[in-house]
Amino acid sequence: MASNGNLGGVVGESDLTRFGLRDLKNTDRFVLLSMLVCLFGIRVVMMIWLPMTDTTEARYAEIARMMLETGNWITPQYDYDVPFWGKPPLHTWASAAGMMFFGIGEFGARLPVVFISAGVMWAVFTFTRRHLGTDQALMCSAVLLSSFLFFGASAFVMTDIALALGTTICMCAFYTAVNTNGQNNTWQVLFFAGLAIGLLAKGPVALVLTAIPLVIWVLIGGRWAQLRKIQWGKGFFLTALASLPWYLAAEWATPGFLRYFLVGEHFERFIVSDWQGDLYGSGHARPKGIIWLYACAAFLPWIFFALALLRHYRSVALAIIDDMRGWYSYLFLWAISPMILFTPAANVLPAYVLPGIPAASILLVSLWSGAQRGVGRGARYMFVGAIGVTGACYMCIALLLVYIPEKLNLRTEKFLVAQVHRIDPDAHLTYLGKRIYSAEFYTAGQVSFVNELSKVDDLLTNARVDAVAIPKRLLPELHGVLADQFASAGMFRDKLLFVEQARPESSQ
Repeated sequence: MASNGNLGGVVGESDLTRFGLRDLKNTDRFVLLSMLVCLFGIRVVMMIWLPMTDTTEARYAEIARMMLETGNWITPQYDYDVPFWGKPPLHTWASAAGMMFFGIGEFGARLPVVFISAGVMWAVFTFTRRHLGTDQALMCSAVLLSSFLFFGASAFVMTDIALALGTTICMCAFYTAVNTNGQNNTWQVLFFAGLAIGLLAKGPVALVLTAIPLVIWVLIGGRWAQLRKIQWGKGFFLTALASLPWYLAAEWATPGFLRYFLVGEHFERFIVSDWQGDLYGSGHARPKGIIWLYACAAFLPWIFFALALLRHYRSVALAIIDDMRGWYSYLFLWAISPMILFTPAANVLPAYVLPGIPAASILLVSLWSGAQRGVGRGARYMFVGAIGVTGACYMCIALLLVYIPEKLNLRTEKFLVAQVHRIDPDAHLTYLGKRIYSAEFYTAGQVSFVNELSKVDDLLTNARVDAVAIPKRLLPELHGVLADQFASAGMFRDKLLFVEQARPESSQ
């Protein structure tokens, strides 16, 4: 196959140009770039308008807020003076730093996540441009950003997007390093830096998600000689130098961390369906293998384009057979590595497939462009149309957040807390029920939770103005207690808010 210097011999130039993905016209590029900018703009707007929702995002945002408040940058805290051993602190550092500079709130907590997501997109764009050209790089970036899970995670306070940054850098750097003539230390440094990012983002799972596709790719292709291009000793020393100090500092600060994190979170959590060791909630028991369904949903709407390729299986097969550098197999193994890892797991979440989405985006565009003529030049119009429709759907959601947020039935206490502050900024809010992280975040930790109905009586005798939020179903039991001294202040989802009518005078 004829190859082009820009392409690195992955796919022949004749294949690319005849399907219209590399030879985009200026108007096509302008439309594609405009859509990318619009998608990014919509996500930033949603980042600002969308309140913190329970439980995942609000919990991690509250952990970051407490880190900033307490000044403890070594050990994330689940509650004041209660260490959070569940995850490393990279995402917490990022959100805490964002709130340090931009204030406590959604914008400050999420802005660093946007930068992390932009880093993933930049890695994908740079990698694809080097091997396939600028036009396909643009297309891959647009597919990635518009995919359902990545779009949602790109400004969502959680660990998985930081993990995806580390694994994406690793996978992009490794393939480039072993297919570069001569020794290029930059790509090797990036590979081991990506491992360090993954270790600080989510732990040893980053090593596993990287090792699975690399080991299989080397085995099936007999690429042992390429491995010798990597300076493994120096590289792992670099990774340890960047990540190990925090692990040691965390164990020194709170003994027991390493045992819980390495054994509990990375072994027992995934093989024991009713794992009782979870200190911060409960396991997410799901049928084994459901991770594949999560992957299909996460890659919407592009999973339909992937299925459409089955109609052109002969063209796709010819492109794969002509793949001399293992490009397609590399991307495929990278894309399915989360599913390989978590198929036998007893506790899984949809976000676990996120590290494979960048590879799926590149693979999809590559297959459309690298297959034979039967796929057709109209591919670019279908891709651009899908991006436009998807962007319009996201825009509708953004508008709902502005004009009728209550219709979305969001799991957030932002509106309830705001109502309390409007009525009396000094009122102390108490919830009857379990802990709610978004309530903690929006009150800066100044909120109480009680589990017994009798505790509500105590609110009548203290020397402060109280607000109480109770589940609607418990109103008949508390009506007599609240009727005389508390006024109804509205209903928020399944909770009724009552605010004390006057500050007690006798006890002041």
